[in-house]
Amino acid sequence: MEKKIIRVAPSFLAADFKFLDKEMKRVIKAKADWIHLDIMDGKFVNNISFGFPILNAIKDYPIFKDVHLMIEEPLKYLNRFIDEKADLITFHIEAIKYKKDVKQLIKTIHQNNIACGISIKPSTKVDVLMPFLKDIDLVLIMSVEPGFGGQSFDESSLEKISELRKIVDENNYNCLIEVDGGINDKTYSKVINAGADVLVSGSFLFKSANMKESIKLLKGK
Repeated sequence: MEKKIIRVAPSFLAADFKFLDKEMKRVIKAKADWIHLDIMDGKFVNNISFGFPILNAIKDYPIFKDVHLMIEEPLKYLNRFIDEKADLITFHIEAIKYKKDVKQLIKTIHQNNIACGISIKPSTKVDVLMPFLKDIDLVLIMSVEPGFGGQSFDESSLEKISELRKIVDENNYNCLIEVDGGINDKTYSKVINAGADVLVSGSFLFKSANMKESIKLLKGK
């Protein structure tokens, strides 16, 4: 059987923003597949992260940019994220009130040749994704409550990952499963075994003495 491809996306929230160039070069040299960029507005989640100036500063680095919008009204700001050369834009289903607005977001993101993902919080059931799975490129399952880095992995997310993996495989959806929250050397294998394709890791990677070796570990190499 062919070995499953696992992608690793260091979460830039854990980087040292005083040394953006150094940190980005470190991530690229470590052979990360993606860079994960958490955007928080202080409303949808109880925290504020970096915004457009940071995205603009790193937009030309040669790495896949995985932009995770933890914000209210993502459609309102969508064009700005498109302009900053996002490769993947993921928004939270909980931030959108109406199904038609979810479909509009997916459509607009795809019209700009950008991959589209939908994220769900730990308390949100997989069922809410069913109307959209055939149309999106990725589901991001939060294995911690979104808003702050460094939290412990929520074991209950494993059942949700497994459930989604079964749905995606049975329907042949072209949809990756990404997991973010508490991913480290103790938890990564559980997440992969449950069915994840993409692992987001912040503190574990950025505090690692050798990020390249830590990424290889998460990829199972």
